[in-house]
Amino acid sequence: MSSTTTAPGETLAPGAGPATGAAAAGEATTPGTDPAALTAMLGLDDKVRLLTGASAWTITELPQVGLRAMTVSDGPIGVRGTGEDGLASAQLPAPSATAATWDVRLQAELGALMAAEARRKGIDVILAPVVNLQRSPVGGRHFECLSEDPLLTARLAVAFVDAIQAGGIGTSVKHFVGNETETDRTEYLSRIDERTLREVYLAPFEAVVEAGVWTIMAAYNGLARDGVEQTATAHGPLLEGILKGEWGFDGVVVSDWLATKHTAESANAGLDLVMPGPGGPWGDALVAAVRAGEVSEATIDEKVERILRLAQRVGALSGLPGTVEPYDAHGATEDPASAETVALLREAAARSTVVLRNDGGLLPVDPAANGGPKRIALIGHNAVHPFTQGGGSAFVTPPHVSDPLTALRAAYPHAQVDVHRGGATTLKAPLVDSAVLRAPDGEPGIRIDELDADGALLGSLTLPDAESLWFPVVRGETASVRLTVDLVLEASGRHVLDLGPVGAHRIAVDGVERSASDHVVGAEVILDSSYSNPPHVEVDVEVDAPRSVRVEADLQVVDGESYGRFVRLHFRHRVPGPTLDEEIDAAVAAAASADLAVVVVGTNPETESEGWDRPDLALPGRQDELVRRVGAANPATVVVVNAGAPVILPWLDEVPAALWWWLPGQEAGSSLAAVLTGEIEPSGRLPWTLPADEADVPVPNGTPVAGYIDYAEGVHVGHRGWDRLGRTPAREFGFGLGYTAWEYRSVEIEPGDGASAHVVANVTIANVGDRDGREVVQAYLEPPATPPASDASAEASDRPVRVLAGFAVADVAAGAQTTVRIEIARRAFEVWDVDRSAWHLPHGEYLLRISRSSRDLRLAVPVTVDDRAPL
Repeated sequence: MSSTTTAPGETLAPGAGPATGAAAAGEATTPGTDPAALTAMLGLDDKVRLLTGASAWTITELPQVGLRAMTVSDGPIGVRGTGEDGLASAQLPAPSATAATWDVRLQAELGALMAAEARRKGIDVILAPVVNLQRSPVGGRHFECLSEDPLLTARLAVAFVDAIQAGGIGTSVKHFVGNETETDRTEYLSRIDERTLREVYLAPFEAVVEAGVWTIMAAYNGLARDGVEQTATAHGPLLEGILKGEWGFDGVVVSDWLATKHTAESANAGLDLVMPGPGGPWGDALVAAVRAGEVSEATIDEKVERILRLAQRVGALSGLPGTVEPYDAHGATEDPASAETVALLREAAARSTVVLRNDGGLLPVDPAANGGPKRIALIGHNAVHPFTQGGGSAFVTPPHVSDPLTALRAAYPHAQVDVHRGGATTLKAPLVDSAVLRAPDGEPGIRIDELDADGALLGSLTLPDAESLWFPVVRGETASVRLTVDLVLEASGRHVLDLGPVGAHRIAVDGVERSASDHVVGAEVILDSSYSNPPHVEVDVEVDAPRSVRVEADLQVVDGESYGRFVRLHFRHRVPGPTLDEEIDAAVAAAASADLAVVVVGTNPETESEGWDRPDLALPGRQDELVRRVGAANPATVVVVNAGAPVILPWLDEVPAALWWWLPGQEAGSSLAAVLTGEIEPSGRLPWTLPADEADVPVPNGTPVAGYIDYAEGVHVGHRGWDRLGRTPAREFGFGLGYTAWEYRSVEIEPGDGASAHVVANVTIANVGDRDGREVVQAYLEPPATPPASDASAEASDRPVRVLAGFAVADVAAGAQTTVRIEIARRAFEVWDVDRSAWHLPHGEYLLRISRSSRDLRLAVPVTVDDRAPL
């Protein structure tokens, strides 16, 4: 969790302060803004006050030293803001999608867009990116992570961070560390051996620190390391020992929201900022700890200096007593739907798309070639309702979502394009339509009565729709609310009312109690995301003539601590309609009469979200059946997978063509049209491994056992684990066909500069197809088959079969060739020596594999490492 959890359509910002922003500021220290000198001007109470947030999204202002409030916002799919500005947000493809481009340049362009969005929304620090690894495919935030590989994650994260911070906006890289599972995420301890921690899970964090990141977010979970079992916010060996000490990190360590559980322990361990505020375990308790000698004032001073340094970097510090400089929106975008932004996000979504299969060259389908298709059947729940972003704190409200049907009709102007859902894949009904809601007085909306502890009426209001059933409660004496609404049901048949209350409640439908609970909940429903996925009750209502149904609900007011007090009820309604069998039959019939069938299958907001892990890798509903029946009805079938994390595709090698479309963001439809027509080549390569069978997955889940998660696979994470176990996935890490053919002709090795590169591989490739294309050239390093006798350490003998050591992206015209330069860093050859607590370079003959994927190995060249030279 980056700061809070919001489900689709929701904004959680009770108590948030006014939006402020960041100027494009450099690193230079101007007179009067020296953090140490300004810290010396402050008393203990003011210094400690700065160390806890002023609200859910703001950092405390101190006008006496010219410090304005700084504002933070969730990311990384977009900059949501505080929820108070009412502004839409440019919605990027999910990080797992952008990682599939393997394109550092494109990642930087997206970072620059994020910086401009932050300035437009008055944001100083974006809580992104996530650099935790995709250890298990069922992880709930898999879509929000970049890759299962530490090198790919690090390279892309550095480009993203650099671009955002170059725009004067801070980034908060998260979640430090061992935070790869959502189940019991605030309670478990990750047990990761020292070598695995260094070589795998700390590697992306080390890279962004080396690149100069301004803030790091400490995770919810704890870590069991070196005999220390402690939460990440109070883990001294991690925060003070490695992050600040060994790596020299000079930025701010901020807690994940409501993650801090200790006072003196977390202060002494290296945590700098507790979020959100006000409240929390510091404040007066930390002042008392200083005065009692449990925490030194020098420790407090260092934290203050770090926060002031961050303020200096984002342009929030004038250093003039009593002067708070106004927000400067220099370089802000004016419109998240501008032509420039739309073009960038369309390209990113299209380029990230991975061609999994293209039997007989069905793709691309040119609208003009041979007259193009005359009839196209667009099929699937996700074709009607594309899943553009995962649930949770990354959620943003875009200016629009490009609709696949509209986009395909525009791309194929001479074709008849019809859409058929083929059945719903979600278990829950849609949100109730505001048109059927009537308050007791007959006016549109939902009546809300606020009641005190004795049940006395304090006041009333009318909410316009079901989306409004997440609202802050301002009156301090309000203990509960009573909801009353009449639903006008006109269609004959079976209606389903789907009600999901959060906390203690009583619900009655037409005077009959349907659900009741005395369990009072608090801020934990935010931390575990149950407020966005609560237990629900379904009530069937048979209608043979138009009538009204009354729903009454007594709901508790949830005390969300720093998030404020609120009420939450999920209110959904499914109208009568065709059965699932009837919808599938109609879709298959449409496919049979079409020239081209495009079936969009995938996950949905119930499946992929922060707050919970998936129980399995199956596509929800009967989508596998739908694909097989459509494929049998039409030999020109393209299946498009709309998911952020792996799902099992049992029909993958049975259909002519398949694309992995990810969670594509606001330009969903337009990107799909560009890919299908070939306007933009889908040049994506998988940043994780796609299993063929759940039983083959090296790490099937990350479920804690007795409060611990054991990273027993060690350094063999992701594709390394597949190689070690000798298992065959559906598609391997790095796989992607694109729309042309490639020949790998030669590789030459030269010494590197010793700084960024230990050695350099110069690889010549040729585009031997008839279309211009983009290739991702991948370099994998295999260790010496037998370590020399002088280096018989366990680390040298237990190494992955091969590791990703470098990569490069090249655009090459049809029939042309090019030479790409791939730098291989010294770290690719090194292992962590546990006995010496240092990096070690084992000698011997390595094999550098130049590849199209982790299994499609094209060229090989030996690289010898000895005492004399690296070659």
